[in-house]
Amino acid sequence: MAKTDAEKAKQLRKDVAPFAKSETRLSIQQLFNTLVPLLLIWGAGYFLLQYSPWYTALCSIIASGFVVRTFIIFHDCTHGSFFKSKKANDIIGNVTGILTSFPYEKWKREHTIHHATSANLDKRGIGDVDMLTVDEYLEKSKMGRLGYRLYRNPLVMFGLGPLFMVLVLNRFNRKDAKRKERLNTYFTNIVLLAICAVLIFVNGWTTFLLVHGLTLFVAGSLGIWLFYIQHTYEDSYFEVDSDWDYVKAAVEGSSYYKLPKILQWITGNIGFHHVHHLSPRIPNYKLEDAHESVKPLQSATTITLKTSLESLRYKLYDQENYRFVSFKEAAKRELMRAKQLAVK
Repeated sequence: MAKTDAEKAKQLRKDVAPFAKSETRLSIQQLFNTLVPLLLIWGAGYFLLQYSPWYTALCSIIASGFVVRTFIIFHDCTHGSFFKSKKANDIIGNVTGILTSFPYEKWKREHTIHHATSANLDKRGIGDVDMLTVDEYLEKSKMGRLGYRLYRNPLVMFGLGPLFMVLVLNRFNRKDAKRKERLNTYFTNIVLLAICAVLIFVNGWTTFLLVHGLTLFVAGSLGIWLFYIQHTYEDSYFEVDSDWDYVKAAVEGSSYYKLPKILQWITGNIGFHHVHHLSPRIPNYKLEDAHESVKPLQSATTITLKTSLESLRYKLYDQENYRFVSFKEAAKRELMRAKQLAVK
């Protein structure tokens, strides 16, 4: 007798459950092979400036990869998956949050909401890349369309996006934030301000921006790209709340970003995003094992470096045909509707 969708979903979550356990040895090992190189590379950037600013810029670009990897540790801590101890997750989460400029409690809450509402068309807006359906876009005014087109422009999203994220989005809480979250954001901001003030006082503005400014900008662009590509591809899953399904949203609404091994290591296996969304308690260093061991997970949409570039043209979700489309395709639909109305 064939299993129902509900039974398959239950079995799938049962199959990945054994991987949702952190191993202290592996977590500590990851801290050393991530944070130590990051600090050493930053130090080298300051030291090499006396020889050439290009050496320093190169160090900053390399450091940005380790900031992305540091963020993955931070990300695991917010899910309580990096260590068994909540206290250890909170401590390391706050430390890595400061290194990457993210307030721990704020991001933890908003990212939890993202997991609970990912691919739900009726619950968009928190922790997501803003996305409109074709009908929503066509209903907007000219200025509304222009604003959305600018937002989805790669130069804005991956160029201005990191600056907005670091300088604005990460510095302020949402109106509904509780006291603990607000205090944690204030704490993070004060510590960051103190660190930046000391570094600027000792090394000067230009050196600080060349080392830390460039590092965070490149890392921010990479981070936004990873988040964007893992939910934006032609046949991605989106549904209204009444038809939304958590397991489908995880496996069909999150991609498997197949990267070269060095990039997979730098990005902390986050390319196995479908596995992570199915079970957020799986630490990053076990995501690949879960993917390889649980056969149904291997049916997730696979995207490579080459094919991922195609996602840049996907701007709107076509709710009628369950796929992403370009602005050009939306314009064709609008013209067709206008012709149909003219005929009537």
